[in-house]
Amino acid sequence: MKFIIQRDRLLESVQDVIKAVASRTTMPILTGIKITASSTGVTLTGSDSDISIESFIPLEEDGNEIVDVQKPGSIVLQARFFNEIVKKLPLADVEISVENGFQTMIRSGKAEFSLNGLDAEEYPNLPKIEEENIISLPTDLLKTLIRQTVFAVSTSETRPVLTGVNWKIGNGEIICTATDSHRLALRKAKVQSNTQQSYNVVIPGKSLTELSKILDDSQDPVIIVITDNQVLFKTKHLLFFSRLLEGNYPDTSRLIPSESKTDVIVNTKDFLQSIGRASLLGEGKNNIVKLSTVGTSNIEISSNIPEIGKVVEEVQTETIEGEELKISFNAKFMMDALKALEGTEIKVSFTGAMRPFLIQAQHDDSMLQLILPVRTY
Repeated sequence: MKFIIQRDRLLESVQDVIKAVASRTTMPILTGIKITASSTGVTLTGSDSDISIESFIPLEEDGNEIVDVQKPGSIVLQARFFNEIVKKLPLADVEISVENGFQTMIRSGKAEFSLNGLDAEEYPNLPKIEEENIISLPTDLLKTLIRQTVFAVSTSETRPVLTGVNWKIGNGEIICTATDSHRLALRKAKVQSNTQQSYNVVIPGKSLTELSKILDDSQDPVIIVITDNQVLFKTKHLLFFSRLLEGNYPDTSRLIPSESKTDVIVNTKDFLQSIGRASLLGEGKNNIVKLSTVGTSNIEISSNIPEIGKVVEEVQTETIEGEELKISFNAKFMMDALKALEGTEIKVSFTGAMRPFLIQAQHDDSMLQLILPVRTY
């Protein structure tokens, strides 16, 4: 194998696929990146058996030559060392060649590295997915769906299915739901699909987080293909495979209250900043902050750590309707929810001091956040 490639394009692809490379694994070959040079370009692959990422670098793009493949072939190189070497190479072009079995030479300017490679034949094959039923989403919308839900997945392995985001797709709509049983994030959007088939799958939160880091903020479509145990996200030069989580996701629709006793409409930024300040003295490991209504136009945000001090702040609201209310909640959960919402005004709907409360942007019902209060009063 021998090819010359633009260093920046190589580095970009290495940084993408290394996100899937296992740091600890029972299969040593998975700590490497597989590099394949062919007559059409160079393909890099990283995998930890849960996530697999394949990045393709074509011979040329927009009339510019990117790769010159002089001899096709493939090799697996240690990901950590290869990544650091490519970052520090002196010139804009890199020559990579395999000599004497698996000995790999990396040359740029006067710098020359020799790395011991591994046999690419031993690298596991990526899942084969038939692209019959495809779903399409603009890249920026997909990133938004992930950003507005993935933070609410569970970090505990006691119920593995809750460490993922539930995707329900059907009738031209996708509903993404995440919950750790103390809070819930839900976002709906329209999707394009060439199939009448509906899906109900759970994608690991970790996979979605890594996918979001790789995607750019463009309008370009991402093709999504779902099988029994895998999901594939496909962009122009990237394939991103993730396994799906097994098990039944709980029916969360029952948790969402249909009526409320107290409704507060407040400026999102003012509310978020006030809770940020109160959280500095939030009580206990749950960082508890209290909220109470004051008349018909203000809410009081307060918290205290008995041995350190307390904070009290009034926030002006647009309106308060319904019963008087005192409620306590986890400040971090509330701040996460507010950061995920879009819009300058939010509506918070309470159904009592110990019932889950609903947070929504005032004029947008495509998204909602639900938080379970904490008992302190």
